[in-house]
Amino acid sequence: MKRMLINATQQEELRVAMVDGQKLFDLAIESPSHEQRKANIYKGRITRIEQSLDAAFVDYGADRHGFLPMKEISREYFVSEPSGDRLNIRELLREGQEIVVQVEKEERGNKGAALTTFISLAGRFIVLMPNNPRGGGVSRRISGEERDEIIDAMHDLEVPGGMGVIIRTAGVGRSAEELNWDMQYLLSIWE
Repeated sequence: MKRMLINATQQEELRVAMVDGQKLFDLAIESPSHEQRKANIYKGRITRIEQSLDAAFVDYGADRHGFLPMKEISREYFVSEPSGDRLNIRELLREGQEIVVQVEKEERGNKGAALTTFISLAGRFIVLMPNNPRGGGVSRRISGEERDEIIDAMHDLEVPGGMGVIIRTAGVGRSAEELNWDMQYLLSIWE
C-alpha cells in the first residue's frame, strides 16, 4: 500500500516520505529558509565555455553560475552546424548567448547547480518535453496490459511537432481525452 508520510514537527524543516509497504521510494526535505530551484526554468546567459570540461557556465540569477554539460544542450542553441564526429563546444556556443535552462540538481557545496536545456514540464498524467521530439513514451513503472492500454491512448494524443510526452503512472486508466486535457494545460504553461 502506497502512503505519504509528512513530518512537520520542526519549524525549520518539512519532510515528506513516499512509502510502498515498508519500502521508501521517495523522500523530499524542504526548508522555508532555502529557496528550492530544482525543476525551475530560467532564461540565462552563457558566461564561460570550458573546453576541458566540455561544458558551459550559465548565469541564471542564482548566487553561483550553473553548470551546463554538452550532452544537456539542445541542438536548437547551436550557433553553427557541428562538423565531424567530435563536437567542439567552443564552435557550437558563444559567450554572452542567451539560453533557456532548467535546474536538474540544486547547488551543493561550492558547486553551482546542474542545468539542462531539455525542458520537462510535469503535469498530473503526463510530462511534456517541449524541445525534445525524440523523448517520450511510457513510465518504466507501468508494465503489462496497462502499458499496452497507455500506448493505445497515446496514439490519440495530438503532440505538437518538435515535442515529446511521457505518460506518468497516474495516467494509467485515464482516457485519451483526460491525457489530452493535461497536455493542453502544459502547453498553455509553456507558451
